[in-house]
Amino acid sequence: MDQPSTRISPRLWRRLRRWLARLQPSGIVLLSVLAVLVGLAAGMGIWLFKQMIDWTHVAAFEWLGGALERLGLSTGEGPHWTVALLPALGGLAVGWLWRRFVGEERYHGVAGVMEAVALAAGRLDYRLAPVKTVASALSIGSGASVGPEDPSVQIGANLGSFASQKLRLSDDWSRTLVAAGVAAGIAAAFNAPIAGVFFAIEIVLGEIGGGGGLSAVVLAAVTSAVFTQSVSGAQPAFRVPAYAFHSAVELPLYLGLGLLAGPLAALYINALYWAKDLFRRWQIPGWLKPAAAGLAVGVTGIWLPQIFGVGYETIDQIFNGPFMAVPLLLALLAAKLVMTALSIGGGFPGGVFAPSLFLGATLGAAYGTVAQGLFPRLMIAPPAYAMVGMAAVLAASVHAPLTAIILLFEMTHDYRIILPLMFAVVVGLLLSQWLRRDSVYTLGLARKGLRLERGRDVEVLEGLTVGEVMNPSVRTLDASDSLDAAAEVFGETHHHGLPVVDAGGLVGVLTVQDLERAQLSSAGITTIGEACTRDLLVTYPDETIGFALRRMSGRDVGRLPVVDRDDPRRLLGVLRRVDLVRAYDIALTRRAMLRHRAHQARLEVSTGALSVEEILIQPGAACERCRVGEITWPRDAVIASVRRGGQLLIPHGDTLLHAGDVLVVVAEGEARAALLRLCQKEGVP
Repeated sequence: MDQPSTRISPRLWRRLRRWLARLQPSGIVLLSVLAVLVGLAAGMGIWLFKQMIDWTHVAAFEWLGGALERLGLSTGEGPHWTVALLPALGGLAVGWLWRRFVGEERYHGVAGVMEAVALAAGRLDYRLAPVKTVASALSIGSGASVGPEDPSVQIGANLGSFASQKLRLSDDWSRTLVAAGVAAGIAAAFNAPIAGVFFAIEIVLGEIGGGGGLSAVVLAAVTSAVFTQSVSGAQPAFRVPAYAFHSAVELPLYLGLGLLAGPLAALYINALYWAKDLFRRWQIPGWLKPAAAGLAVGVTGIWLPQIFGVGYETIDQIFNGPFMAVPLLLALLAAKLVMTALSIGGGFPGGVFAPSLFLGATLGAAYGTVAQGLFPRLMIAPPAYAMVGMAAVLAASVHAPLTAIILLFEMTHDYRIILPLMFAVVVGLLLSQWLRRDSVYTLGLARKGLRLERGRDVEVLEGLTVGEVMNPSVRTLDASDSLDAAAEVFGETHHHGLPVVDAGGLVGVLTVQDLERAQLSSAGITTIGEACTRDLLVTYPDETIGFALRRMSGRDVGRLPVVDRDDPRRLLGVLRRVDLVRAYDIALTRRAMLRHRAHQARLEVSTGALSVEEILIQPGAACERCRVGEITWPRDAVIASVRRGGQLLIPHGDTLLHAGDVLVVVAEGEARAALLRLCQKEGVP
């Protein structure tokens, strides 16, 4: 599959890395500079993305629509059936682009960024970013009911990942730069830098560590917002008049709005994944599915054109007039919910964040209009309820209350609306979490077997110990050896850090950074023992992987020596971040075995000994180029993971299998033979 090239001279990056090594800037300074650059690049990229949306919209609804009218296919009198063709044509273009350049992508959208940050230190395939941006602009510009925030987040996150990979930064710095890019993306998309910061922390990172991480995220968001305001003006995403909270008597009414927002958000989440399952089961070529979804959106848009695209114009009308009747508002709410689900399920790249704002605005406006008629003495302003409804549905959908509150505050610049805003947001969030544990982002990850808390899949890793996944074969350095000897070992092994021993006992760790500082120092450091770091952070073989991971993150280290708890000088091995990939594979396999055994116990069936199999998919096999959900797998087998080159995939229904993939499966009895038939050329799925 061809991919667009984003290759920049490797010589340039080598020179930049050498310059940084000689300069030796402090960590906070370097991270801050990189965050500013990422924020600036993200602001520029998202400005261009918005321009592409506008160009696509003009091309689709003005040029192409005008051409249809001149051909006599449109009467020019109000909505015509030809409007249904525009999102469908956009879907065809998107389907072709995705098939031609992207294919199956593991880290897609905001949920993909969350997964990459948790499991791959934020390392994304940034080469796909340009074509994904074009596809997203085509989706929104042609009328698909999706939002711009997912592509904006992807633009910023990929820029952060690009910088961290090219400069070979640590895992924690890589995560921080990705989060900085995410904050910059939201800041540029909504002209709301503070909301961007909270979005990055609440949704992507889950928490923020030390070492200048928060400063970097803030700097990126502010830089992006400053650039956006310089080229597009300082106005917020919506023109919101000033509304006042007149009386505490209204609080019960805002409570009622929160009670409606929670179930609406849960319904919205369920609808999105119902539509994904529907399109997954639909046996048509994948590149045609966006066109089918676009046709449904287009047909609906004949009567309700407000559902086309992001829908900001409709929200602006709710705030500033003209008046919209309750039946129309409810019709728009229902249509937007269904069309967003079909657009996302059909494969249009785009966000679910902005549609939730649309749903909240229509719900709040309808609720406020009814309340205004029932309680005329309270001086109720329906647009105020629309504003609060936006925040409540958004918070309940993405499970990010602070982001929702701050976003709406940045849009209104009015402290007086904060009290009912917080009231409705908390009520809606609690009710949504009671009805649906997962958010619109985490549900997809949960269905893939990921349960993220504070940005980590701690659930699957807590049952695995360090001793099970550590690397016991450790290359060590002798404290008495010279720095030249250490440089030679680093060159041979390509390691970034190695344990240092003296008289057979562990005394420290020497990193590449330690070596470079010693070589440039004027203090006369000549031996490894003098240059190494002796203030050690260690782990023990009986500790859980989750505990060790949190210890790594807290001190921004990429490896931990594993020592005997009774004798800390006795080196048993090393735990590196790359070992966590293997740990995750082991944990998934173990969990699959347990689930399989539980299933067999419920059925009171046992057909043979349970085993873990690694099966290579051969060229021409029945399962080659098939999606996992399309194959009839043996009943007594569970796919734990898929290895593709150096990448570990967590299989789900949409995972496309290729020749050369290695399936890690838990199989029992005759299921092994059935699996072999599927993965060999003679089998039939």
